[in-house]
Formats: sequence, structure tokens, C-alpha cells
Amino acid sequence: QAPLTESGGGSVQSGGSTRLSCAARGDPLRRHCMGWFRQAPGKEREGVAVISSYGTPTYSHSVKGRFTISQDTNKRTLYLQMNHLKEDDTAMYSCAAGDTDTCYRFDYLDARRFTLWGQGTQVAVSA
Repeated sequence: QAPLTESGGGSVQSGGSTRLSCAARGDPLRRHCMGWFRQAPGKEREGVAVISSYGTPTYSHSVKGRFTISQDTNKRTLYLQMNHLKEDDTAMYSCAAGDTDTCYRFDYLDARRFTLWGQGTQVAVSA
């Protein structure tokens, strides 16, 4: 089993909802800053949301109010609930783990701060 494994992607209509999951091997949720990132074709990787080991979430401006990051430490699973989806949300979504203090830094959405990555799950939002 890979250290981080995403699931839940697929095709969704604009305005719809879906939830992504990231299953972690070991127990990184209690000891790391966890994040969701996305990359659309031809675009740079973008940080979406992070959550601290204490469960404090922070979001990018583009998804705030629409997406919710959460974690179940007992199940060792990270989630991303995505509501009011837009076509611009179409991308490959990946979960990642970084050092604990990453979530408290000014560059908390910088992908370079995250060292452990899943392989990603595709989300396609259609009109």
C-alpha cells in the first residue's frame, strides 16, 4: 500500500458535490500538516486546503466557502468535501503530508513544503 492513496474522483456536473478521500498508511495525520492540492492541464499545481495535526483548516481563496477539509485520525483518512463545483475546479487532486509547522507558515499552500504525496485522483466538472 502506498503511503497516501486518494479516491473519490470522477465526473460531476457544475453546481454539484463530491467528496475525496485520502487513506494514509501509518499515522501521519496526528504528526503532520496535511493538504490537498490540484493541478489542471497546462497549469501549475495549486494548493487548495490544509489541516493541522490539531484539526485546524485553512483554505485558498478560490475554494473558501465551497470546500471543506477534514480528517478522521482513527480511520487515518483525510477528506475534501467539494460543494458548488465549477468547471474551473476540474483538475487532478492530490493529498500530501508536510512537517507539522507547515500549516502555520505564511506559505502553507506551497507544494514544496510537502514531502509525501499520493498519486492523485481526477475530478472533472462539466457544464
